[in-house]
Amino acid sequence: MIKVGITQGDINGIGYEVILKTFADIRMAEICIPVIYGSAKVAAYHRKAMELQSVSFNQINNAGDAVVNKVNILNCISEDTKVEIGQSTSIAGESAFQSLEKAVADLKEGRIDVLVTAPINKHNIQREDFHFPGHTEYLEERFGSDGDKSLMILVKDSLRIALVTGHIPLADVSKSLTKEKIIDSATRFEKSLKRDFKIGKPRIAILSLNPHAGENGLLGNEENDIIIPSIKELQEKKILCFGPYPADGFFGAGEFTKFDGILAMYHDQGLAPFKTLAMEDGVNFTAGLPIIRTSPAHGTAYGIAGKNEASEESFRQAIYMAIDTFGNRIEYDIAHANPLRKLYIERGGDNEVLDLTKEE
Repeated sequence: MIKVGITQGDINGIGYEVILKTFADIRMAEICIPVIYGSAKVAAYHRKAMELQSVSFNQINNAGDAVVNKVNILNCISEDTKVEIGQSTSIAGESAFQSLEKAVADLKEGRIDVLVTAPINKHNIQREDFHFPGHTEYLEERFGSDGDKSLMILVKDSLRIALVTGHIPLADVSKSLTKEKIIDSATRFEKSLKRDFKIGKPRIAILSLNPHAGENGLLGNEENDIIIPSIKELQEKKILCFGPYPADGFFGAGEFTKFDGILAMYHDQGLAPFKTLAMEDGVNFTAGLPIIRTSPAHGTAYGIAGKNEASEESFRQAIYMAIDTFGNRIEYDIAHANPLRKLYIERGGDNEVLDLTKEE
């Protein structure tokens, strides 16, 4: 059974609320072996504060001690950690980092199979050992060997949106866009759609940067100079990509339903429509790395923390996706490990073929 490592995230946000609500359904422990990296004491504090349904935790000291059909919790933060619901504190940042570091160490050693992360506060977690805009960049540094680069993909059912640029200021987006970066992102996106989502010939829509796709240079030159040449080169590589599409009309007219994946140029261009369409049960998936990591599409939500108003559906879907992706990768890798050699190749015109099984 797949062992799912779960980080607690920010202890003052809705992380524990969605974790507790998810595992109040005993069936969740029947489809995986959950290992929560956090504190049984902090979990109990949140349960009592919101009068949530009781969850029976199996407290462990090592991931290897996790038990089937139990909700395992690995205590990895200080017992006297102070919870201040709805507040951003340095203690919350420190405990979120400790949880993440322990889970990642176990993932590296194969003690857990996949990682699901509860939301962190990107400001209070900053420290000497964590100087990243978010989980995605941190995981790329920890696991991105041999040229592996992360790619953020937001997923809900058949809606999949990837980003060329991620957590950077809007003022830096244009100068960060290059043909090489777009081609690399689209190539990684296609590979993930095939390997992680079992789509044989994925169709990818590529969004423009400027309004109305630049109006042939009137509203910007990035389309003519960077994006369109990138699309042409990708098409030459037999990647089925199309565009560039102005984002407003693309989503407003429902064109997004015709594609297997959508490549957005910057963070809010992709996430604003995604969260409008899929805020309740969307999932953030980190592609491009040798490990599998998912998370709910929402943040710490301090405004509703401790009020028993948070929905656990996005977090539940993140667990489902991590499990599914683990299986998809195994199937894909087995299927492509020893491909049959090509027996026929085209030669000349009129559909003439050469039979490679015969000697000439």
